[in-house]
Amino acid sequence: MKIIPLFHIFIFISSGLFGMKEPSVAQLIQPLIDIKKFGTGNNAAIETWGKVASLPASDVPRLLSAMNQANDLGDNWIRAALSKISEKNQTSLPIQQIIKFIKDKKNKDDARKAAYDIIQTHNPKVTAKLAPSFLDDPAPDLRRISVALMIDQIKDIKSEAKKEKLLHFALNKAREVEQIKEINEGLKAIGQSVNVTNLMGFLVNWHTVGPFDNTERTGFDKRFRPEEQTGLDQKYKNAGKIITWSPFSTTEEFGMLNINKQYGEIKEVCAYAQATFKSKKSQPAHFRIGSKNAWKFWLNGKLLFARDEYHRGKTRVDQFVIDGNFKKGENLILLKICQNEQTQSWTKQWEFNFRVTDRSGTVIHSNENISN
Repeated sequence: MKIIPLFHIFIFISSGLFGMKEPSVAQLIQPLIDIKKFGTGNNAAIETWGKVASLPASDVPRLLSAMNQANDLGDNWIRAALSKISEKNQTSLPIQQIIKFIKDKKNKDDARKAAYDIIQTHNPKVTAKLAPSFLDDPAPDLRRISVALMIDQIKDIKSEAKKEKLLHFALNKAREVEQIKEINEGLKAIGQSVNVTNLMGFLVNWHTVGPFDNTERTGFDKRFRPEEQTGLDQKYKNAGKIITWSPFSTTEEFGMLNINKQYGEIKEVCAYAQATFKSKKSQPAHFRIGSKNAWKFWLNGKLLFARDEYHRGKTRVDQFVIDGNFKKGENLILLKICQNEQTQSWTKQWEFNFRVTDRSGTVIHSNENISN
């Protein structure tokens, strides 16, 4: 047996130890970017998070940039690390670099808002100067800050003419529902009338067909014929009767369509509603739906979202925001709205409202002057 001198063993081991490299900042952050839904990558994120949260303040811009690559789960991990770092390094935060990150609209909206929140927490004087600059920002959360500031300033104005002018200006800049409502109330208080329905882009003209059976909530997953044959001239056999599409519209200010008015206050049923939306170009869009009922949403025959839940809370404007894409020309919007068996007074609502915006919250109107 060959004997290796102890000195050589020491050299071998120590060279291995000293040859090990500490992971780079990028390597530490990567597991937070890579984390996926349903726990995939959780262990790696847990292992690295403590080290990431101990990084110096100079690495804050790198973490903010990492949010551009991460999903919502990764964002939460990174945001928590940013909070720890900024708490420990309040006086050494790289403020100018963070401001530069906020101003760069190529960065993700939530990352820019996270950067703003860091400065707001530790140096509000800086954000006070930034806030007015977000009136036309594509990030809804930043725009909301600027509009809120403007609303507060308008309240102190004595001149009714000046107040009216600024309220109209603020209304055109606002994208958040509650702010639009507040501005509209301000205009009503000085005798002004605004077509909020049109301003917010609610779709008010639909066709509906129904009711279809939803006994024991089985209708939600059942494929009734309107899901396959959507033409307004279609006739369907249902419960021994022939039913057809009927016009259905609303004059309610926030576009609420009460399906009970079409079919009565009945239970354990589903109805379909369809509308044609004419887009002047192929473009991404946010489809904003409010409903306390179970519902499904198809765009051009493709199911984009389904929610099998009943009467949780109340119907709100922009309750659900669905990401999708219009094609140029006519686009078919199809909804399935289901009512369950509950009979309490707060379960009578069988309703929805619907509007379309771009991803910054700016309304997209159907262009009735274009053809396919």
